[in-house]
Amino acid sequence: MLSVKTPEEVYEIIQQEFQTLTERTEYVSLYEACGRVLAEDICAAEYVPAFNRSTVDGFAVHAKDTFGCSDSIPAILENTKEIFMGQEADFTLETGFCAPIPTGGQLPDGADAVQMVEFSEDYGDGTTGILKPVAPGNNVILKGDDVYPGKSVLPAGRKLNAQDIGALAALGIIKVPVVSQLKVAILSTGDELVPPENAPKPGQIRDVNSSLVAALIAQCGAIPVNYGITQDQEALLDAAVKKAVSECDVILISGGSSVGVKDATCRIIESQGQLLFHGIAMKPGKPTIFGKIGHKPIIGLPGHPVAAFFITHLFVRPLLAKLTGQMLSEFQATAILSESVEANHGRAQYTGVFLQKKNGQLIAHPIRGKSGLITTLAGSDGYFCIPRDCEGLPAGACVQITLYSVD
Repeated sequence: MLSVKTPEEVYEIIQQEFQTLTERTEYVSLYEACGRVLAEDICAAEYVPAFNRSTVDGFAVHAKDTFGCSDSIPAILENTKEIFMGQEADFTLETGFCAPIPTGGQLPDGADAVQMVEFSEDYGDGTTGILKPVAPGNNVILKGDDVYPGKSVLPAGRKLNAQDIGALAALGIIKVPVVSQLKVAILSTGDELVPPENAPKPGQIRDVNSSLVAALIAQCGAIPVNYGITQDQEALLDAAVKKAVSECDVILISGGSSVGVKDATCRIIESQGQLLFHGIAMKPGKPTIFGKIGHKPIIGLPGHPVAAFFITHLFVRPLLAKLTGQMLSEFQATAILSESVEANHGRAQYTGVFLQKKNGQLIAHPIRGKSGLITTLAGSDGYFCIPRDCEGLPAGACVQITLYSVD
């Protein structure tokens, strides 16, 4: 008999039963850090930029020297030392003077603005005419405008992206503290399964879930460990689970989650650890199993690829985030349903869609198909959920689409 939980209850169980793993920090090079989860808060230890610098090619000036100038009445300033890229501006700019400066050049002491070269005239006698006034701070990045010592730059738990790597490089951080990657065991069960490289014989099918789930796990930043296909024999699966528990942090069993004579997953979890529940009030994915052996989660995924995909995306992904302390974010878009969708009353229903922009509106086309058909996943952009107390949505209904994106 299934002990069915709602999706909301599953999220609560994940938060209550599993703790963030501690003492799993390692240091990787800046070039290896993209996609990893930051283990510590990053605060600046220096000023960036370390000096006031120009954002344009032009002339460093005292802004007040340009007030009221125009094309017909230029502010005539005396030229002083030219500033070069990568060199210190080791002088003080006096009132009534200007200094040629390149983009990125250091402002000399006294200067508080830069006017673009396009608004200047060279009179050839050692003076320059400024044709348009500038206010203090115009065309200038001040010392510490980006960051200053003690400023929080990146929080622990963030999955680092390319922009973050740029910020770390600017701070001179070349060894990055990241959370050690989890190892996630993937066990497939079923006498009917053959590896993807094999041609199935009558009655056999290729093992889709191992590759599908491994790809999702890798997108989450964990390391998938494929234990291959185990036949529907309880002793064999029991041994495979014991081996996976000894070697990995999380164990996923694909197949063996439906109620049946050969389905030994629940018995094995109960014999080695604790069965938390069997069944989620959702479609697809109802016969999902959650348990733990010691402190390690073990999940029985449905054998149907679409159901396995949704369970991994909806629940395994936040579970991995919980274990590593990662902050997850979801990206959503509002779209109009292109056709009506019936729902299975009493279960939350997750329906994949592909999106199309038409006449300025985002249209969601529901993807029809049974949970065992892998092609219902291919080409989809996201999904929406019909609550368990709703029997469907009409064409034209406005829905929130959760896009398939991993943090």
